[in-house]
Amino acid sequence: MALEGEALDFGLDIPVNVIRSARRKKTVGARIVEGALEVRAPAAIDDDELTTHVHELGTKLLRRRSASRIDLSKRAATLARRYDLPKPTSIEWSRRQNRRWGSCTPARGTIRISERLSEYPDWVLDYVLVHELAHLVEIGHTPEFHDLVARFPHGERAEGFLTAVSLGHGGRFSGRPDTNSCIEDADD
Repeated sequence: MALEGEALDFGLDIPVNVIRSARRKKTVGARIVEGALEVRAPAAIDDDELTTHVHELGTKLLRRRSASRIDLSKRAATLARRYDLPKPTSIEWSRRQNRRWGSCTPARGTIRISERLSEYPDWVLDYVLVHELAHLVEIGHTPEFHDLVARFPHGERAEGFLTAVSLGHGGRFSGRPDTNSCIEDADD
């Protein structure tokens, strides 16, 4: 039996096709097929539980699709050049960062950015990138560090946006990020 996404409100900006199966006992799986979210679920799952699964799986898949369209290396290189900061040796999206927007390992020159940022305006992502690039110069959140980050013109606005999202006002960020722990030790 297939339900159209309109039968239940999943809160996603993509058509949803739910396929319930008597053979499926516990797991709910999802993938994007021809521009729609296809969800396979046990026949006995109730609508509330199904809605929760569909929203969570759909959000993750849409975030990954969005993140894959952003070239972080190119974006970081452009920002490093524009704000006279060093380029990282590597930069990548992280699916596991739920309490940080980004992290930097200065000893290795590596930066990881929460995949959740792919859902937000470009200037918010750019602010976090500049913040992490500044850690390649200044490890701690010192006055010198803040001077480097202040080169980004929309920093205060981006900080306000991220604070609002982390407090649950208009975003999906789970938990409050620890804004003072974006640097990771080389042994991580």
